[in-house]
Parts: sequence; C-alpha cells; structure tokens
Amino acid sequence: AKLPKGSSLIATGVMSPFTTPFKLSFFVALFLAMPYVIYQIWAFVAPGLYRHERRFAVPLLVSSILLFYVGMAFAYYLVFPVMFQFFAGTTPKGVAMMTDINNYLDFVLTMFFCFGLAFEVPVAVVLLVLMGIVRIEKLKEHRGYVLVGIFILAALLTPPDAISQCSLAIPMYLLYEGGILMARVLSRSRSAPSAQEANEN
Repeated sequence: AKLPKGSSLIATGVMSPFTTPFKLSFFVALFLAMPYVIYQIWAFVAPGLYRHERRFAVPLLVSSILLFYVGMAFAYYLVFPVMFQFFAGTTPKGVAMMTDINNYLDFVLTMFFCFGLAFEVPVAVVLLVLMGIVRIEKLKEHRGYVLVGIFILAALLTPPDAISQCSLAIPMYLLYEGGILMARVLSRSRSAPSAQEANEN
C-alpha cells in the first residue's frame, strides 16, 4: 500500500531489511496458493458428499475464496489510501512520519486478513441457515443487535479512528443483508428438490 507523500519507511531492527522481504514473499505465496490448497482439500472431501450437498458446497466454496480476495482488494484500493492519509494528517507539527518497515508489514497483513475475513459474512450467514442453526426470520429480527456487534468488532479490528471503523463496519453490514438474501434464495431452491424426491418416493 502506498504511503502518503512525504512519509517514508525505516528499519529499526538489525535484521528487518533482510527478514521483511522474506516475510512478504511468504505471505504473498500463501495468498496466491490458497485457492489450490482449498481445491485439494475439496478434492479429498467431495467424494464423501451426496450430490445435493456438492451442489451447494461448490458455490459456497468458490464464493468464500472470491469474497476473501475482494475484501483484500477493498482494503488496498479504498481503505488504505484514506486511512494512511488520515494518519499522516494527524501527525503533530514538527514530527516526521517514518514507519518501521516490519511494523508496517505486520499492520498491512493484519488489515488484509481482517477485511478478507469480514467479507466472509454472507457465506457464514448462508451456512448457518442451511445447517438449520439459525432461521432467516431471527436474522432479520435481530438486525439492530447485529449492527451494534459489527461496529464493536470493527472497532476492535481496526485502528482507533472513525474512518477505519466505518470502512469495515458498513461493508460487513451490507454483506450481512446480502447473506440473508442469498440464504432465502438457496433455502427455496434446496426445498424444491427435497419435495420432488419425496413425491418420487
């Protein structure tokens, strides 16, 4: 992520200039290889599933991977520029903003992970509904509590400023509503084959 103009990175640790690029390379390789790793896990699990289970599992699996990367892209292109500009703007006069390269990388990776995980909300909602743990009516009924919980979670995961908190909380809530909509559609399409199988029997 690009830092604001006038700021620079420094290395306060003796090994930081050497170890930080290796850490970055490792996590980049991990993120790029994750779809293949998940595919291998799926190839191992899929033969033990029924056909109707595979029919729902594949879209959820693909959606979870795509949403994680969309969350990372959202953080990189929309959140980081605003966030770093805000931090640079609050720097006291006479203080130069020089971030340690290792701390900077840890911060960016943590934010990537948080936003990627936050964008999994629709998948979590759909799974909870399809597994019968939660009913759609309950999810709609407790919207207010969910919204408060999302803002509290966003406050814990992001830096202590309103911009970062809202940047995470608002998409999470919209994705929650999207998850309810997806769960309703999938529940109907799931009940249709079940009724058809019952009639055939």
